[in-house]
Amino acid sequence: MEDYILRATAAEGAVRAFAAVSRNTVETARQLHNTSPVATAALGRLLTAAAMIGSTLKSDSDLVTLQIKGDGPLQGIIATSDSSSRVKGYAFNPETPFAEKYPGKLDVGSAVGKGTLTVIKDIGLKEPYSGQIELVSGEIAEDLSYYYAKSEQTPSAIGLGVLIETDETVRQAGGFMIQLMPGAPEEVVDKLENKLNSMPYVTDLLDMGKMPEDILEMILGGMDLSVTDKMPMKFYCNCTRERVEKALVSIGKSELEKIINEDQKADVKCHFCSKEYHFDKSQLKNIYNKAIER
Repeated sequence: MEDYILRATAAEGAVRAFAAVSRNTVETARQLHNTSPVATAALGRLLTAAAMIGSTLKSDSDLVTLQIKGDGPLQGIIATSDSSSRVKGYAFNPETPFAEKYPGKLDVGSAVGKGTLTVIKDIGLKEPYSGQIELVSGEIAEDLSYYYAKSEQTPSAIGLGVLIETDETVRQAGGFMIQLMPGAPEEVVDKLENKLNSMPYVTDLLDMGKMPEDILEMILGGMDLSVTDKMPMKFYCNCTRERVEKALVSIGKSELEKIINEDQKADVKCHFCSKEYHFDKSQLKNIYNKAIER
């Protein structure tokens, strides 16, 4: 089954909602980066959140980037999505040691530690919009909820989860995001709080065979729920040899000259997808000539 995101409204437009199933996307990231279980869980949560937020972007060229930096062993994670919910990301320390809160529950908060969450939206303005908060728990969903309340004044309930098999592959992954629009009636707020307080974990729902449609119905059923869109979600990296060449040009003539004379080659690895690009001495000289022409 392919990963996808549902977008919906409820309560006569007072609520907008998103729900996602993202197992394949997170498993792809795990395989690319060979992440430990706790790193897979943390990265998977952030990828799922980025894809849901990405689905709100308007233009094909718009991007949202979520970056967490912490003092825990994970060190940090980053995820980027475009408006088509094509995501990429990586963990700073993919080999973070296994950590459990209790049997069967990975301790993502301890792996992340104390730090910051930064949200960057590049939507075609002169400068990208950037907002930052101190982490509340490091569990990611709570941190994003706090970010929306503090930085965008949008009350939000966010649930994210990744369930790992005993062989360390991804068994389930997904999430939801429920947001109140300005002027939402108090009775709608009360109804939502009651339903959300009795919700099982996202991974438990997915493991019971529940799909995004079911999750939205559980939260917003009886509130004029209307699914407006279904979008595919996948791991996608847009790195190319040409982009890497441009990056090499940007490091400057003196640094390139040093690489040519001392190393006589360059091996560049994409952080997001782990693809490797190799440049021999003659190729580096061509890149150096381009740098001179700039």
